[in-house]
Amino acid sequence: MPLARAINAGLRTAMENDDKVVLMGEDIGPLGGVFRVTDGLHKDFGPDRVVDTPLAESGIVGTAIGLALAGYRPVCEIQFDGFIFPGFDQITTQLAKLTYRSLGDLSMPVVIRVPYGGGIGAIEHHSESPEALFAHTAGLRIVSPATAADGFTMIQQAIASPDPVLFLEPKSRYWDKAEVDVETPVDLSEAGFTTGLHAARTARAGNDVTLVGYGPTVKTMLAAAEVAAGEGTSIEVIDLRSVSPVDFDAIAASVERTGRLVVVHEAPTFFGPGAEIAARISERCFYSLEAPVLRVGGYHMPYPTAKHEEDYLPNLDRVLDAVDRSLAH
Repeated sequence: MPLARAINAGLRTAMENDDKVVLMGEDIGPLGGVFRVTDGLHKDFGPDRVVDTPLAESGIVGTAIGLALAGYRPVCEIQFDGFIFPGFDQITTQLAKLTYRSLGDLSMPVVIRVPYGGGIGAIEHHSESPEALFAHTAGLRIVSPATAADGFTMIQQAIASPDPVLFLEPKSRYWDKAEVDVETPVDLSEAGFTTGLHAARTARAGNDVTLVGYGPTVKTMLAAAEVAAGEGTSIEVIDLRSVSPVDFDAIAASVERTGRLVVVHEAPTFFGPGAEIAARISERCFYSLEAPVLRVGGYHMPYPTAKHEEDYLPNLDRVLDAVDRSLAH
């Protein structure tokens, strides 16, 4: 099934298993959301559990905080990534901090689903990669599935978490299909929504260079690895799955074997997630690195218009160029 349907199936399973799970968002009811991720849920669970909200992101998040304090597990949908900023204050100054302020007495089991990234030719404010803004804020978990199988599993683990989770959904991959096991129960234990939810996976094994990314760039990295293999270069591809916390152990284990690291994300490289990964791995793997850690990402500029986004987003050529530069050292 495609990623969008897999997330839908995960939401359905979570709602069937816990009547405290409530969905909220703009047009998520009878319409099923602009990407149809909540399609059919309003019909099956009713308007009290699949709530069409006003166009007010701050109100959506604020209401979710109140519901969480009352014992519910709200799942908010932000219609597009660029619309999350009106709710930024509620997310960073309230949602992320209430557990800390209460010395752990209050939990915030709130999931905020965000279609993010480029690649769909959208208009202004409809394509952004804001993950670094939230990763810089302590108290938030931030994850991004790259495959349909992870979409099904990770949304359930995010809902089970007692901590707030930003669930970033790569909109350009919504209709990429893969096999999904919907019969085997997902691990919703503490290990499932901590270690399991945030563990990186090796999407392709290799020996010469490590490519690390998440969400929409995983498919691009795998394509680059396939081309490089035809030229005699063995690339290991790590799907990070989680932006905060980061599975640095998995990255370090790979880099200690390959000696080279290229980080790929659609967000701008300037102060982006790749900068933190580069700094940490440079410290941790200093004696294993054969070349500087390189980054491939968006440019330090407002997200461009649709006709220019192909020049802005990391593509096959830019990733392979970084691989060549790493191997040249």
